[in-house]
Amino acid sequence: MPTVSVGRDRLFQALGRTYTEEEFEDLCFKFGIELDDVTTEKAIIRKEKHLAEEVSSEDEEVIYKIEVPANRYDLLCLEGLAQALRIFNGLDPIPTYNVANISSESMLKMHVKTETSQVRPYVVCAVLRGVIFDEARYNSFIDLQDRLHQNICRKRTLVAIGTHDLDTIKGPFTYEALPPPEINFIPLKQTKNFRADELMEFYKSDMKLKKFLHIIENSPVFPVIYDHSRTVLSLPPIINGAQSAISLETKNVFIECTATDLTKANIVLNTMVTMFSVYCERKFEVEPVEVIYPDGKSYTCPDLSLYQMVVPLSYITSAVGVSLPAEKVAGLLNKMQLHAEHSVSKEKQTIFTISVPPTRSDILHPCDVAEDVAIAYGYNEIPKMKLPSLKPQSLNQFSDLIRTEVVRTSLMPGILKTVGHNKDHPKPIKIFEVGDVVLLNETKDVGASNRRYLAALYCGSTSGFELIHGLVDRIMEVIGTPFVIPGDKTGYYIQSSEEPEFLPGRQATVIYKGKQIGTFGIVHPQVLDNFDIPDPCSFVELDIESFL
Repeated sequence: MPTVSVGRDRLFQALGRTYTEEEFEDLCFKFGIELDDVTTEKAIIRKEKHLAEEVSSEDEEVIYKIEVPANRYDLLCLEGLAQALRIFNGLDPIPTYNVANISSESMLKMHVKTETSQVRPYVVCAVLRGVIFDEARYNSFIDLQDRLHQNICRKRTLVAIGTHDLDTIKGPFTYEALPPPEINFIPLKQTKNFRADELMEFYKSDMKLKKFLHIIENSPVFPVIYDHSRTVLSLPPIINGAQSAISLETKNVFIECTATDLTKANIVLNTMVTMFSVYCERKFEVEPVEVIYPDGKSYTCPDLSLYQMVVPLSYITSAVGVSLPAEKVAGLLNKMQLHAEHSVSKEKQTIFTISVPPTRSDILHPCDVAEDVAIAYGYNEIPKMKLPSLKPQSLNQFSDLIRTEVVRTSLMPGILKTVGHNKDHPKPIKIFEVGDVVLLNETKDVGASNRRYLAALYCGSTSGFELIHGLVDRIMEVIGTPFVIPGDKTGYYIQSSEEPEFLPGRQATVIYKGKQIGTFGIVHPQVLDNFDIPDPCSFVELDIESFL
């Protein structure tokens, strides 16, 4: 699931109140998201650069890292998070997004050339008029593009977003596909003019952009968008042109999304314009663009109409597991940004007509509606129940019985397996386990008995043998057992052992009140190799039932 980083104070300002960390965690849980981490911008930079930790100063901005569902693209920016939480808290109504009513003659046009079908056949566009940016809004606008590129756009392979200062370019626009040597322009953040084939070589050393080159570099033609004066707006999905770069002073934003998947392109465009039309001079209004294809067909985008779905009340309540009146369900759905009106069908069944806004592209099936009701109602409020129809298959029942019979004679393999799977963890690794093992015992009618064991392991640049030895001594000290000479049964002592899992000469048996209760030592290199552990380890295992 994606994680969104937002400034805590700006988020609280947008929500209209401040929260304690515990209160905000509770709000996130109720809404179906999670506060994953609380950090600062400087701490994030230090972590990325592997720098030493510093004492945080009071003037550092607190950053909330919030985990959101992968299909909730509207929650990938502060604007969407704040809007969704305000509606959930009953502070705001569900927004109504409008496409500006302008004549066909005054509408911007995007003409698509036939050659684009060889590489990226689709394009959708829109305009945000009268946008008011400040630094925080501008950064959020850029961050949302990056998060969409990483998420639904599948690292720009399916969709690539281009945003441009409309006042620096002139329509109509054309979306073309040309041989790389025929494309020349100054790319974003550069001052030199490049041919497209030269640019591909240039960006092979760019840490951010080189990972996108493979998308088009083997194509005989590259996609390119021009304005009326043949100014290059973008070379999708790689880079925009320098001339149309947006800034804090930008007032009118032209957005184009080129794609290999038209459905996802429309979702991406809708997400961009719905999230940031809140800053437009006419709030929640978006100016359309007409896209004209080579076959003469034309489409006006974006499509911000409501998608309607009919869902029976009985389906919702049976899926949630709680009997709820229609008025309650309608209120819960409105909290989740879904317009809901209930009526009675010809079959005397209560049904809901759900109007899904363009921000909720994740609502595809009645089960999605039921899930939103469950979230808004509160999962913790739903009574637990065992469905009588759910009976395990005979094979699964038998498998479960087999699992309960599985036994182990040592805790060592489990701990070594854990270390092997976490060998890249910062060293040293110190772990322990208290659990049961099964030993042969002829005095028992089943021929075996359970014993409670303690095991501990140290893994680092050195073996840590002395640390494990010290742990044994500390355990004995805590339980009040003195160290005695060999043969004395009033305390404990150690003597050499020859267990194959340890290095010869670097292991010992623990004798407690005359009985052997465990062994410790440096784990044999062959054992470590079997578990793919590259670092030396020391291990101890004790029968703690012997202390009782």
